[in-house]
Amino acid sequence: MTIDYHELYVGGGWSRPASNAIIPVISPTTEERIGSVPEGTEADVDSAVAAARAAFDDPSGWATWESARRGDVLRTFADELQSRAEETAQRVSSQNGMPITVARQFEGGFPSLVLRYYSELVAAQRDDIRPGMIGGSTVVTKTPVGVVGAIVPWNVPQAITFLKIAPALAAGCTVVLKPAPETVLDAFLMAEAASAAGLPPGVLNVVPGGREVGAHLVGHPGVDKISFTGSTTAGRDIARTCGELLRPVTLELGGKSAAVVLDDARLSENLESFFAATLLNNGQICWLGTRVLAPRSRYAEIVDTITALAKGVVVGDPLSEKTQMGPLVSERQRNRVEGYIEKGRSDGGRLTTGGGRPADRGWFVEPTVFADVDPGHTIAREEIFGPVLSVIPYADEAEAVAIANYSDYGLGGSVWTSDPERGARFARRIATGTVGVNGYVNDPTAPFGGIKSSGMGRELGPEGLSGYQYSKSIYLDVR
Repeated sequence: MTIDYHELYVGGGWSRPASNAIIPVISPTTEERIGSVPEGTEADVDSAVAAARAAFDDPSGWATWESARRGDVLRTFADELQSRAEETAQRVSSQNGMPITVARQFEGGFPSLVLRYYSELVAAQRDDIRPGMIGGSTVVTKTPVGVVGAIVPWNVPQAITFLKIAPALAAGCTVVLKPAPETVLDAFLMAEAASAAGLPPGVLNVVPGGREVGAHLVGHPGVDKISFTGSTTAGRDIARTCGELLRPVTLELGGKSAAVVLDDARLSENLESFFAATLLNNGQICWLGTRVLAPRSRYAEIVDTITALAKGVVVGDPLSEKTQMGPLVSERQRNRVEGYIEKGRSDGGRLTTGGGRPADRGWFVEPTVFADVDPGHTIAREEIFGPVLSVIPYADEAEAVAIANYSDYGLGGSVWTSDPERGARFARRIATGTVGVNGYVNDPTAPFGGIKSSGMGRELGPEGLSGYQYSKSIYLDVR
């Protein structure tokens, strides 16, 4: 049985798309069609932006509501999402291969958590009254930025969607969401939840499509801000457009993070956390520590530990409770990853496990580990977005820092040690936006984002909310 939609969610209801084109959804496990949705066009983007614009500009509309009133609707939205959490997890796993146990946490539970967090955060905001240095005082208040174009990828689609729309809606913005073509069934289920929650017409609109649709949304004159998660190449194009338009933009892009194992680490006692920080979601997460830095004094031991970990991973149907690693999202992505594996071999890396296909059907790649990798090798420099780890030796802490920072990216990272204080000191020396000690997790209260080619701006935390507001100064008693 397939899941097929025939209408788009625009203007608070379901409406006929501008064309008859559809996006077929293919299972990465069975390679069979499991559903479809209408393929959005530029005309559909125009309709969605017009609806969002009208909702934002309404003098008694969403942007003008008291934060508590918006919060009531968003908490109902969170409840509706929670009631659909298992179905959301099932749909995501079926579309992109995410293991169901991971999908329940990231895709089923996280969105409602973030919605509630931002509802409370906005409700607690107050104007800042500052005494002037030259007389009078100033009221600094926060105002919603306007209509937001949100573009999300396929790897963690619902969690990333709510990194954007939760703070945007809480701030009083309206949103046009463009989900990736590979993961659309979950986006439409989310739209059903929004409708059931009573979001006013036009506050949230969903138009799926490819790059052309995304480009039209980015450059649309009715949009006030863009929030994009995806490749660095696409992010640069978006930044150029937004720069020319003087339009604010948040970019969460690629990564090639370092997992630094210090010489006192007891890695065998933290294998579950290490797996989550390096190979989670089939290696299809941008912040994963796919460059593993190991001290030469313990190099062989650590390579053996990581190799054994990879060999023991349960690969299979992502909907199975036992599965730790499912297929990659598409045949194209599998080909890309296999190309990097061949490049790793030809550059001189020593393959200790993996490198092949564990099944004849489905877009699977074995968990793969390379040892004796040079920091300049392609597999140590470029984002692979698959279950491939490169283990790089280092002599001392100074060299470990240098190798960790020898990257065009700076998004995530982790430090593994038996001394958390030492780990925290080392973490401060890594040039990156986020880093964990003996683990890695994105907490809703803390800013997430990158530096260098990993993007600009922050999501989550109060910093994530500020990206959807601008500060207005009101000068009082000025003479």
